[in-house]
Amino acid sequence: MKKVVIYTDGACSFNPGPGGWGAVLIYGNIEKNLSGFVNNTTNNQMEMLAVIKALEQLKETCLVDIYSDSAYVVNAFLKGWVEDWEERGWKTADKKEVKNLNLWQDLISLVNKHKVTWHKVKGHADNKYNNICDKLARGEVDKYLSKL
Repeated sequence: MKKVVIYTDGACSFNPGPGGWGAVLIYGNIEKNLSGFVNNTTNNQMEMLAVIKALEQLKETCLVDIYSDSAYVVNAFLKGWVEDWEERGWKTADKKEVKNLNLWQDLISLVNKHKVTWHKVKGHADNKYNNICDKLARGEVDKYLSKL
């Protein structure tokens, strides 16, 4: 099984507002940068979309290490929130609807195709690839804002 390392980040101005996402996929010595823009979104949605878009690039089942500075995304898997939400019919512990349900379902579907290990990294610190992802995501937002 191929081993792939993925770093992701999302950014949003005004939250909600214009947002961008960035990802770096690493397979052996090959690195691929991805980024995209969404006009009206939130930071959490961009964090999720970054992981979704990165996983969509994988054409076969892989061992995947995902590094993200998003506690929202990483903890949902590491702390079992996803399973709890599913068991409660997509309700939170306080019986509210889970936000971003469509993104969660897309993300879970993609994660289930692979053997994923989650890693929480500190944002805006000294992690080279997290900083690249942040720059990609911010660059998408800045490109949009510069046209206004």
